[in-house]
Amino acid sequence: MTRWKLTVEYDGGPFVGWQRQETGPSVQQALEEAVTAFTQERAVVQGAGRTDSGVHALGQVAHVDIEKPVDADTVRDAINHHLGRQPVAVLRAEAVDADFHARFSAVGRAYLYRILNRRAPPTLAKGRVWWVGRRLDEGAMQAAADRLIGRHDFTSFRAAECQADSPVKTLDRLDVRRNGETIELIVEARSFLHHQVRNFAGTLKRVGEGAWTPEDVSRILDACERAQAGPTAPAAGLYLTRVAY
Repeated sequence: MTRWKLTVEYDGGPFVGWQRQETGPSVQQALEEAVTAFTQERAVVQGAGRTDSGVHALGQVAHVDIEKPVDADTVRDAINHHLGRQPVAVLRAEAVDADFHARFSAVGRAYLYRILNRRAPPTLAKGRVWWVGRRLDEGAMQAAADRLIGRHDFTSFRAAECQADSPVKTLDRLDVRRNGETIELIVEARSFLHHQVRNFAGTLKRVGEGAWTPEDVSRILDACERAQAGPTAPAAGLYLTRVAY
């Protein structure tokens, strides 16, 4: 038996999310079925994070145990073959120790949120960005983002259905940068609350359009009340980019 660490890329648009559900196809289900087709073994694929419906990944990490004696390249290529035309790809397969766990061994996670900030709607990027037609002030957004860095009670940015034991998290990085017509939020922490990054994006957008100031974001944070913060930004703009171990 070998435990394999898989680094996975996917387009979240066609899926109900990472986790296997009865309501529709999931990324976890697609991978498990591909592993089973390759090995003829019952597969359980554990992921580092349960991304929501429509959320993408450039560097999701998962692990799976395989009894069949194979090498890393074969694991990667065989799973990709059996995934067929589904928008999921295993980028790397690495043999790891039996005590490695994709979720519980992780010490950090990084996300990217992309806002297409132009008057014309997206065509090629449709389903992969949040389109905001009104010009945003990325400098004001960064000034507001700086007020969220550090260890805080993030209740104001937590989804009502969040199952985390505590709303207190340490945010290590929240950078706002413009790349032409696209504004990117780069967010890093050990772990996140449900919808936390998307709620950050919705709040910072309000700052960027001039509705709120950076000082308002401090007030929202201190209020510890979800209704005080901005809307939850669309899932299409969010990418899980890296998991650190």
